[in-house]
Amino acid sequence: MQFPILIILFVFHAINSLDNHKPPSPFGALPSARQLAWHETEVYGLIHFTPTTFENKEWGFGDADPSLFNPRDFDAGQIISAAKAGGLKGLILVAKHHDGFCLWPTKTTEYNISKSPWRNGKGDMVREFEQACRKAGLKFGVYCSPWDRNNEYYGQPEYLDIYRAQLRELYTEYGPLFMSWHDGANGGDGYYGGKREIRKIDNTVYYDWENTWNNITRKLQPMAAIFSDIGPDVRWVGNEKGIAAEKHWATFNPEAETGSIAVPGNVNTRMSNEGTHRGKYWIPAECDVPLRPGWFYHPEQDGKEKSTDQVFDLYLKSVGRGACLDLGLAPGPNGLLHENDVRILKQFGEKVRATFETNLIRGATLIPSHTRGKAYAAKNMQDGDRYTYWSTSDKVQKAKIEIVLAEKKELDLIQLRENIKLGQRVERADIEIMEQGGWRALVSVPTIGANRLIRLDNPIITDRLRITLEAPAPLCISEIGLYKIQ
Repeated sequence: MQFPILIILFVFHAINSLDNHKPPSPFGALPSARQLAWHETEVYGLIHFTPTTFENKEWGFGDADPSLFNPRDFDAGQIISAAKAGGLKGLILVAKHHDGFCLWPTKTTEYNISKSPWRNGKGDMVREFEQACRKAGLKFGVYCSPWDRNNEYYGQPEYLDIYRAQLRELYTEYGPLFMSWHDGANGGDGYYGGKREIRKIDNTVYYDWENTWNNITRKLQPMAAIFSDIGPDVRWVGNEKGIAAEKHWATFNPEAETGSIAVPGNVNTRMSNEGTHRGKYWIPAECDVPLRPGWFYHPEQDGKEKSTDQVFDLYLKSVGRGACLDLGLAPGPNGLLHENDVRILKQFGEKVRATFETNLIRGATLIPSHTRGKAYAAKNMQDGDRYTYWSTSDKVQKAKIEIVLAEKKELDLIQLRENIKLGQRVERADIEIMEQGGWRALVSVPTIGANRLIRLDNPIITDRLRITLEAPAPLCISEIGLYKIQ
């Protein structure tokens, strides 16, 4: 009578084995292809350079004479080379700031670069930046301010047609863009065609963002990630310090604050910084911060730039928390980055490259407490591919990974990644080291996501570590890294 029982057990084992060889089901909100490409960019720059630079102001009023704009030594290649040396993978050019001056010969307004003496009125700075980026292998994006302190029609329905026409020009004349960047400064005092008055708008209604983005951006630049206060692709982190929350969720519920995913502004800073646990939408945070005290160049700020170590710390607290770092770069009136900025970028890039050049986990033995199947083996966490991964079966939502090094190594930086193509899952990660025959707690983090870089308070020397992970769904860890900061 045991024969039927054996058959049942065999069938049960076969079904269970089959489940373990299927990929785990996606969990929660998922990133789009454009968002995955944005995550992979990790560090990029935002360039502010308009007549405001020549006025030594932080915000232009919109009344600067175009004749001011004449950077005689301008060299896009110098700026892009410095950015590339810093490890930046893309640049966003402020093609139009709030002052309304357009850095390309637009047909939408006379207030543009063709009215300046630069290149005898024949120049196109957007084109020069775009071509220099392509030549250097960097991604290119644009920022076109919706607030225009020069335009006489701002605040009226006619302006929306002008602004959308400007976006169409930028979207169709400068190749594929990796980002379309829109900030939340909207309405106030301005020149407005000489009227010098205050104009206030409701930025949740006036720009009709849903139609602007769905009918123009998505159609003309389908791979451009749209940044605004709350997305729809990338959200503002809620500060200009370059820091994401220690607990950072790429998922977000903006409608809880504004009633609509497509409306920028009115963001709760805490929620924007931290995100929403198991949120409805995938809208990760960008951490924007200028290299100097201001976004525009000011000669009195020479010597006040962030140090190499400060920028590296921001990298750990932005990219290292699953966000991206957007570093503000400000050319001077001569059209070049100051030598201090060039030096800091170079040193930062060298520090990042030297730190991550040697992953001490190469050649280590990884012993997981559970594995979903051969295709999801622990070795996938050692191959440097952010989308191959180790996973557990559907019923296992807490597991341990023991790391055994061939010999004792000194380290002070630990990297963890999830395969975010399947969502963000991990709600806790505890790391221990073996000391005197027992495990000692080392550090814990509340989230992982696209990337988690854990800087230890002090370097350790060890040959055994153990990581305990918890999630509400099967674990999907794509990378583990052990490094010594250089």
